[in-house]
Order: sequence, then structure tokens, then C-alpha cells
Amino acid sequence: MTQEARPLLSVRDLKRHFPLPSPLFGGPTKAVQAVDGVSFDIHHGETLGLVGESGCGKSTTARLLLGLLRPDSGSIFFDGLDLATLARDRWKPVRRKLQMIFQDPSASLNPRMTVGAILFEIMQIHGLSSNASGREDRAIELLEQVGLKAEHRDRYPHQFSGGQRQRIGIARALAVEPNLIVCDEPVSALDVSVQAQIVNLLDDLRVKLGLSYLFVAHDLSVVEHLSDRVAVMYLGRVVEIGSTRAIYNSPAHPYTLALLDAAPVADPGRRRRRTLLQGDVPSPVDPPSGCRFHTRCPMRQPECSTKEQLLEQIAPDHWVACHVRVALQSDRSSPSRHDRDSAQSNSSSHHQEN
Repeated sequence: MTQEARPLLSVRDLKRHFPLPSPLFGGPTKAVQAVDGVSFDIHHGETLGLVGESGCGKSTTARLLLGLLRPDSGSIFFDGLDLATLARDRWKPVRRKLQMIFQDPSASLNPRMTVGAILFEIMQIHGLSSNASGREDRAIELLEQVGLKAEHRDRYPHQFSGGQRQRIGIARALAVEPNLIVCDEPVSALDVSVQAQIVNLLDDLRVKLGLSYLFVAHDLSVVEHLSDRVAVMYLGRVVEIGSTRAIYNSPAHPYTLALLDAAPVADPGRRRRRTLLQGDVPSPVDPPSGCRFHTRCPMRQPECSTKEQLLEQIAPDHWVACHVRVALQSDRSSPSRHDRDSAQSNSSSHHQEN
């Protein structure tokens, strides 16, 4: 994937397998192939959505980027450093630029610390705002940035709602002024109405602060709203990656199509094409040969079970790993957010010209 400018983050052939206990009576030791050759880029100011079914390796990929897990092989280039081989004692300055928002804010916030203390702690660790007055002012600024009030700094996490706790988690990530934030399903534990508020907050902060996101999620509507590009994972591998418009309007992999068709639709009268998948997701301990999706694919061909397909470029910003590419431009029944925004912009321009 050639790019005009150097990406902020560049992941190449990332792998992480988790060995299983040795069999009691001997035999080969097997491993869970959680992440098995993942590659993607994230550019400055960009949001990349990472989607797929539970167990496909999304969260493991996120943890590999943060150094919470060490990869077996592959590279993770960020700010000129390969994080895959970076020594532990050199991670501290990296963590200022690379932060994470966790799925469950209740589990990621210390219940014995006030919100102010939580924010003070991370600023002290990274040597920011050396005096107490500066930290106090910065904490208030952070809380107001995420839609909370100054007086909230004296409260404990259990005194907030789930959405408010996630706002605190966002404020903590922002405290060190990062360049890239990994969001590991940050809205999946929240009510739908609160999800929209958090997603809008993240989008506003991205524009205001020039942030980049890796947004891990299984809710396709959330990913469409927030992401500039989308990567689709299946059984430890990326099977399709491209612009949000390309993925949602012209999916080229049968699995991507199945994911889109399985997503709930608010309008019951909207015409949809259904793709029914057969069987269950294979075990990551013993994945199928060839294309890993061929055991469930309704469009499979003989070569799908024997020949491994790598990502190939099919459009300026669209790659797919599939022997049988799907052309569905005419079958998608409604425009994506990007098409609607473009149409509104063109309409506005037309009225202004008249």
C-alpha cells in the first residue's frame, strides 16, 4: 500500500499466537492464532475503524499496539520507532503520544481515587504541570473539554453514570496530549443514546485537537459515522480495507457484505439484500486452509479452499483479500454518511450560486 506521506502508524504482518497447554499424552502443541498477519496504516488526523465478529482479533490487535501484549513477529512503526521490538524501559515517552480508551470505564478507573487525583496522577507520571496549581487548572480544562464540570474533580468514579465515567476515561487519555488514541469498543457498554453523545464527542475532539484514532467496534453504524477508513477482520486477518464510502457502498468481500446486511436498519421499508452465512466461525486454533472464510462463504470457488489470498488493491483506496470479488454498487439501497454529506454540500453550493 503506497502512501504519499508517511503514516502516523504503520503496522506490517503483525502476529500474535497464544500457545495452549501441552497435550497430556504428548502430541504437537497448538496455539490460538489471535492475530495472524495484520497490516494497516493510520494517517495524521485520521480515524481507522476496525470491525469484525467477537473473537476475530480486534482487541488483541489494539493491545499489541499499546505494548500491553508483545507480538510474535511483525512491525509497528510509530513516530519512527518499531514498537514491536522496543525495550520496556523506552516505552514511557511513547505512551505520551499513544493512549487508550478502554471498553469498560468502571474497570479502568481506580475506585479509591477522585477524578482530580486520577488526572493528577497521569500528569505527574509524565512530568506535566509540575506545580499543584497548574495541575488543578489543567484538570478543570480537561473535564470541561469532555462535557463535565469543574466540581466533578472531587467526586469518585462510582458517583457517575456509565457515560460520564467514559468521559473521564477520555479526559485521562487527553491529559498527556497524545497524537493517537486507540479506542477499544468505547461505547459498547453504554446505552444507545449515550453512545451517540460519546461518538460525537470523540469526533469533535479529533477535529479540535488534530487527533488520530484506531476505533475498534462491532457496531457498524458507529464505525460508519466516525471513521474515514475501515478495516474488516475475520479470524485473525484483515480481509478488506478501504475508505468508508468504498466499504459501505461497494463491499468487495463476501464477509464484509454479510456484516453489513446483518446490521439493524431503522427503516423497515428499506430494500436490502441478505447474505446468509453457513455454519459457525472456525476455531482460531485450527483455521481453515486457503481463505479462512471459505467454509462459510456462499460464493466460494474451488481455489478458495487451497489458495491463500492476500490483500490486493482494486481501487485507489480499497484493498480486498478474495478470489471472488463482489460488485454491489447497485445493490446498496441507501447512501452512506459520506455520500449524504457530499450531497448536502453540493446542494448548499448550488443554492449559494443561485
